[in-house]
Amino acid sequence: MNITLSRRALMTVTVAGLLSGAVAFGAPTLGSPVGPVASISTVGHRAVVDARIAVHFDLKTGQMPENIVLDRDGSVDVTFAGSRQVARIGADGGIRVLATLPAPADAAATTPVLGFPLVTGLVRDGRTFYVAYATGSTETGIWTFTEGGRPRLLAALPADGLPNGMTRDPSTGLLYVTDSVKGTVYTVSPKGRVRTVSSDPALAADGLLGVNGIKIHNHAVYASNLDEGTILRLPFGAKGLGPARVVATGLTGIDDFTFTGHGDEIIAALNTVNQVVRVTGPRTEVLLTAADGLSNPTSVAVRGRTLLVPSAAYSTQQDPNLLVATLSR
Repeated sequence: MNITLSRRALMTVTVAGLLSGAVAFGAPTLGSPVGPVASISTVGHRAVVDARIAVHFDLKTGQMPENIVLDRDGSVDVTFAGSRQVARIGADGGIRVLATLPAPADAAATTPVLGFPLVTGLVRDGRTFYVAYATGSTETGIWTFTEGGRPRLLAALPADGLPNGMTRDPSTGLLYVTDSVKGTVYTVSPKGRVRTVSSDPALAADGLLGVNGIKIHNHAVYASNLDEGTILRLPFGAKGLGPARVVATGLTGIDDFTFTGHGDEIIAALNTVNQVVRVTGPRTEVLLTAADGLSNPTSVAVRGRTLLVPSAAYSTQQDPNLLVATLSR
């Protein structure tokens, strides 16, 4: 289908970027929490080589890749926000749609802030997929499907919210889901039970979108806040998540992020400024920019030394793509 963003939605993504997602990588390497970011280094791209656009997507049909997870045989899976689809991108660049979520039954429904129905966060557990879906109506929530099967609603979430980033705790099977409008983190059990585990003020939006990406690392939940440009650490507690502590700042328009497996090193997509950065302790280093092909990067995945970055072109309106690069160090 052709997708046309409303004026309000286009203004929103132009000003503040969009969304996040989650990649289930298993248990990362343990380490101490990263410290606040003092400055961003733009000393060139020495840390990344062989950056290239591996796949170009079709903006007119809604192929705006919002989230990415690693799959087998060198492939990756992505959510296409505008077409409400989950698709597999093969190692050869081929695209195969795995599932399409239903259009909102209420034609008058309006997704908060953005104005159009979209799929966001994605988690894969073997052949089972979980996808976050926001419509402003009864379809809003976490959907699931087994590869080759039809998607079904696992857990309904507030229609006036915006479920966004998602990750899975392999030790409990719980999904952790962010709501960028309500400034909350939910858990969703394998049977669909929903529980609010944090509404810390640090998660709140400041005009547009708040808490965004989410990961589990070093006995805590880490989450980004797009409006604040921060990464937060929320420790696990007996009755939910403990108080949020800011561990990185100055990350303008941060969308999704991931841990690389090297201690507390983080790689993050900065949607609005068209950058991918690496956060190591107090230092933030620019790895990729628009000159490399970024066009509103939304999320990141790391496979060995290979960095994979989808760009959704929400505000640039040019060349949604999947960029691949090699981390040289």
